[in-house]
Amino acid sequence: MEISPGIFIIGTSLWIEKEKVLIINDIHIGYEGELHAKGILVPRIQYKDIISEMKNILKAVQPEKIIINGDLKHEFGRISNQEWRDVLDFLDFLVKHAEVIIVQVNHDPIIKPIAEKRKVTVMGSYELEDTLIIHGDELIDTKKRIIIGHEHPAISIKEGSKIEKYKCFLKGKWKKNEVIVVPSFNPLLEGTDVLQGRMLSPFLENVDNFEVFIVSKGEAFNFGKVKGLK
Repeated sequence: MEISPGIFIIGTSLWIEKEKVLIINDIHIGYEGELHAKGILVPRIQYKDIISEMKNILKAVQPEKIIINGDLKHEFGRISNQEWRDVLDFLDFLVKHAEVIIVQVNHDPIIKPIAEKRKVTVMGSYELEDTLIIHGDELIDTKKRIIIGHEHPAISIKEGSKIEKYKCFLKGKWKKNEVIVVPSFNPLLEGTDVLQGRMLSPFLENVDNFEVFIVSKGEAFNFGKVKGLK
């Protein structure tokens, strides 16, 4: 689905056609390890699912650059054995297909030692001709379109007595800038329900006027504005 002219939703990634740039957000490799430490037992298949989804996306598009827009790893302040193994393997997989750039943010304070092992560039943001790619946890003044993550947006849909949460993209305005919010690429992180109105990113103070694009079984559907769903 085309969310903005020349910009397409591919699974839970964003494809910028003109520059052949693929954006993935908030992968949080190692998240299942934290769940296990808390006594929440989940099958250790998260990483396999991430690789499987990337393979499906790379069958659909052939990027020249892949931007990992923040929170590549989950553990804050240290690099666990699982993260070393899985992050290096993930980067090895990606660099076979395109140049890889990591946008470094809150969960990545020590991502550089990993990136340097694979000669992957780490930056605070990434700019295209008319688009700025930043994580979204801090405001940056710009006149360009802004693509962020950080929020892990999702929406809960009620059908009878059943409630199901879906990852979603958001599109709206901050000042006069178009803002596109990309959901988490991690299958275990369902995300923040935008209908609850408690948003993390300062770009989303007026989220009611943002359009919602729900992702289900690899397809995207426009559900209108947030305020129309409340």
